[in-house]
Amino acid sequence: MKIEKIREVAERVARASGLEVIDVEWKVGRQRFLRVVLDKPGGVNHGDCEKVSHELSVILDVEELVAGQAGYVLEVTSPGLDRKLTKPAEFERFSGRRAKISLSQPVENLTFFEGRLAGYADGRVQLELNGRVVALPFEWIRKAQLVVEL
Repeated sequence: MKIEKIREVAERVARASGLEVIDVEWKVGRQRFLRVVLDKPGGVNHGDCEKVSHELSVILDVEELVAGQAGYVLEVTSPGLDRKLTKPAEFERFSGRRAKISLSQPVENLTFFEGRLAGYADGRVQLELNGRVVALPFEWIRKAQLVVEL
């Protein structure tokens, strides 16, 4: 599997439509599954996903980037309301939104936090908890995602 090459092609196709590739994921189970997650300011719509899916599918097939005779499922999607946060810029972009963050090492004797994002500075994610801000080292973040607020 040439996942980095697939990511490069997906980024090229997405960029041509004003979109950003957030994630490329390959899973093998009962089916072979390739998921490409897109984003843009203001959000991604169905037409964006459809266009990238069509263009990417053609390139993947022509360049034979998905090896093997067995078919695969290509899913092009938006990150959703409870999107994963993986880049420092995302913690800044979604400042003010609620998030859940799991750490690989404890901060203040805890490895799980849920609070309101307060930005990113000096390699640390700022998270507001009960009126105070806790700085979480970015490199210790195991998993982070937005919380859907109704």
